[in-house]
Amino acid sequence: MGLFSREDKVDPNSESRDWQLVASIAQESLKEQKKARRWGIFFKLFFCIYIVIILVGVARQNSVSQYSVSQEHVGIIYLDGVISADEGANASDLVVALRAAFKNSSSKAVILAINSPGGSPVQSGYVYDEIRRLRAIYTNKKIYAVISDLGASGGYYIAAAADEIYADKSSLVGSIGVTAASFGFVELMEKLGVERRSYTSGEHKSFLDPFAPQREDEKVFWENVLSTTHNQFIQAVETGRGDRLVKGDEDLYSGLIWSGEQALGLGLIDGLGSAGYVAREVINVEQVVDYTLRPTPFEEFSRNFGISVGEGVGAVLNAVISKPIKLSY
Repeated sequence: MGLFSREDKVDPNSESRDWQLVASIAQESLKEQKKARRWGIFFKLFFCIYIVIILVGVARQNSVSQYSVSQEHVGIIYLDGVISADEGANASDLVVALRAAFKNSSSKAVILAINSPGGSPVQSGYVYDEIRRLRAIYTNKKIYAVISDLGASGGYYIAAAADEIYADKSSLVGSIGVTAASFGFVELMEKLGVERRSYTSGEHKSFLDPFAPQREDEKVFWENVLSTTHNQFIQAVETGRGDRLVKGDEDLYSGLIWSGEQALGLGLIDGLGSAGYVAREVINVEQVVDYTLRPTPFEEFSRNFGISVGEGVGAVLNAVISKPIKLSY
């Protein structure tokens, strides 16, 4: 077998194929650039449409509000979800909305529409106190608390400040009590061979530490704190409801929860009906204007896309491991 030289192996058409390959690559590159431009135009157009929709919605909402507020109406404020400083149902937003509804001379009454399992005693107390203050200033304007699915714990605490409370016959009402829960990991740590190192400058500084053994004196102390907060809750309900409460029922302040029909019999509410029913039949005003403070469109957009999911998970883990227990109504 003879040896071939480099010249013998050269294909005379190789240069033509190289140019064809370059041309093909160039064409594919142009196609990709066109696709990228089309997608870029699509996303820009989508974003512009989204912004226009938001602006139109805001303008429509503002125009409706301006038109309605000048007429005789009932102001309504929605209290939805857990009552907490970092939630939609926070005292700051609720107080601003309540003040606006009371201040407007065209609002003949105010409805606080409640659907809440409760939450922070502090936030609930802020709203309760503000309602009492506004009632003392605007003596000719009533506020009605209307419970839909749930008005429990802090939700009922706030409702008790109203002139009258209404609920559906199947609503859940009450839960007049205080809770504070944690975990104990001491035995688990022993099994895993994990050593807890905690440095404090006070004897009881870490008494809520779930990784430390529970002391009897600290347990008694914490129960006294809960009892004091519970008594504050009871006092608020009795101040708000007065003689309408059924006296002598030992379960009333036990933390139990009742249906709206049962709550009516106990004096926890004044009647059965929805917010629409109260506006139409009790207040005798058809027009209802929403004074609830709501998130901006950007905040709502961010929430829908779950931007805060990671922060929420981190907050839960942090609360279990290192933060003090929170009281909750």
